[in-house]
Amino acid sequence: MNGFKTAILMAFMMVLFLIVGRLIGGESGMMLAFVLSLVMNFGSYWFSDKIVLSMYRAHEVTREQYPQLYDVVENLAMKAEMPMPKVYVMDNPTPNAFATGRNPQHSAVAVTTGILKMLNRDELTGVISHELSHIKNRDILIGTIAATLVGTITFIARMAGWAAMFGGGRDNRDRDNVFADLALMIVAPIAAMLIQMAISRSREFMADEGGAQISGEPMALASALNKLQQGNKLIPMTNAGASSSHMFIVNPFSGKSLMKLFSTHPPIEERIARLKEIADGRR
Repeated sequence: MNGFKTAILMAFMMVLFLIVGRLIGGESGMMLAFVLSLVMNFGSYWFSDKIVLSMYRAHEVTREQYPQLYDVVENLAMKAEMPMPKVYVMDNPTPNAFATGRNPQHSAVAVTTGILKMLNRDELTGVISHELSHIKNRDILIGTIAATLVGTITFIARMAGWAAMFGGGRDNRDRDNVFADLALMIVAPIAAMLIQMAISRSREFMADEGGAQISGEPMALASALNKLQQGNKLIPMTNAGASSSHMFIVNPFSGKSLMKLFSTHPPIEERIARLKEIADGRR
């Protein structure tokens, strides 16, 4: 169900993208928007993992440096029948984790030092299973495409808005078009952002369910999520970026009040309730 929802939301995103391009420049504008999207997606696909790992100063570690973490990742990767991802650690007291990489063959799991101190082995296993599920479902690619489309729509809409405001002398009909362009500049980026956040929330539910299947211990992940929510309230991540917040297992901005509609993550309480249903065999 979540996979179908993601497909529908991605379709809405692409339709919005093409509408923006067509309204701004007709057929040529739509083609320009499409080409621009392809170029941006290509760059994001190949380089986003390096960018985000560098942004959070994550460093690759070996089994000798972090034996328990490395063993957990290795055992779960074998259980999930997927390639062993690279293992990274961020020197950050906020308990959190994320996965990145363009495909399962070029993937990485990154955790903070804070999460290693807070969680026991079973809970850490639940978290890593969640991240491996993201990799296996290619959620990083889907999230990258959605984020790139949002950025492109925002960029094109703003260009149209500025062109409308500073386009020189216009008759009454042109002035009506100006107001339409200005409305587009405001509405299109907001609509695209809401779709992106809905996609992110849907993929988080899928990763929770997939992680529970990989580890076989849904309640261990539920316990981890509860601890991580509290930990992020006590020690918020000060260097988190809005463009990458959707990658973390819990929202790094969860210490702040956020409306559900404008959040990249579902409420922790709802995620835990679904995991309990999985544990009870109701899902």
